[in-house]
Amino acid sequence: MPNGVTGTGNTFNLPNFAGELFTASPTRTPFLSMIGGLSGGRKTDNDRFITGQLYEFPEPIQPEISEQASETAPTPTAITREQKYNVTQIFHETISITYAKQANRGKLSGLIPAGAQANPTSELDWQIARRLEKIARDVEHTFLNGTYAEADAVNKANKTRGMMELCSTGTHIDAGGADLSIDLLKQFFKAMADAGAFFGNMVLFCGSEQKQRITSLYEKQVGYNQPQTRTVGGMNIQKLETDFFEMGICYNPFMKPGSLGLFDVSACAPVFQDVPGKGVLFLEDLAKIGASDRKQIYGEIGLDHGPAFLHGSITGLKDSAATTPTTPTTPTTPSENQDGNG
Repeated sequence: MPNGVTGTGNTFNLPNFAGELFTASPTRTPFLSMIGGLSGGRKTDNDRFITGQLYEFPEPIQPEISEQASETAPTPTAITREQKYNVTQIFHETISITYAKQANRGKLSGLIPAGAQANPTSELDWQIARRLEKIARDVEHTFLNGTYAEADAVNKANKTRGMMELCSTGTHIDAGGADLSIDLLKQFFKAMADAGAFFGNMVLFCGSEQKQRITSLYEKQVGYNQPQTRTVGGMNIQKLETDFFEMGICYNPFMKPGSLGLFDVSACAPVFQDVPGKGVLFLEDLAKIGASDRKQIYGEIGLDHGPAFLHGSITGLKDSAATTPTTPTTPTTPSENQDGNG
């Protein structure tokens, strides 16, 4: 496979070739596309932004209040609230192409059939487009697998919390290396229902092996609706009806092997922090230091994921591409394991 170039692209480290362009790297970003993409979502003027407030009721009881006792007002009580938040983080890419490289657009390397032309015709435009795709891939990976960190100094980086870390503080099952099964999925769905999930627009994201496993499991089930199709955020996905809700099933190559996440995508959105006079994800020229075009793409982006109890995850599933633990665990729920900032 070809290697990337670090530094300025020139005639020799970025040779021109003829022929159609292909990549085996995933460029579709299903989760990001469903929640608004790089042009949707909402804006913030603070790198720490609100994802909501949480409050809980005490366990329900049957009051036992006599007529005599009702002559005196009961002791006042109040329900407290807890602020939840996430942070934006910086996504930043630089493109630099020499004038000589751009002038040599007709100079071809490799096999040169008669009448062949360089593809792409503009190296600078092509590299800018690929950097934007790289940012989209990085955002997709981060929104799924990102770990939270809030900078407390200029040399420290903000890191937005991703869905899988959020779910680890809510409804989560560690399968301990077990195969995905109907019984495990039923246990998972019940745990989410018991935790208070609203079951809005539910989509289950998983890698290739777990996707095939789910299809195989439900094909063999009598009394269960086999996967059909529906569209969410422009993405065509399979759907399945469970005891509690209807969910989409989406193959996502950015999910880690041996894991799946069931997310209410209606509660999720990208959050952009705009730079005054420039925008939220922008391309601009860098200062000239020689005979090259130098540009940068800059954006500060975070994930609004709503409260943890809306979502759930299973990790540690048997998967040919995963290393898994050996002991399964019972589900954890938001009431048992609560992240103060989730």
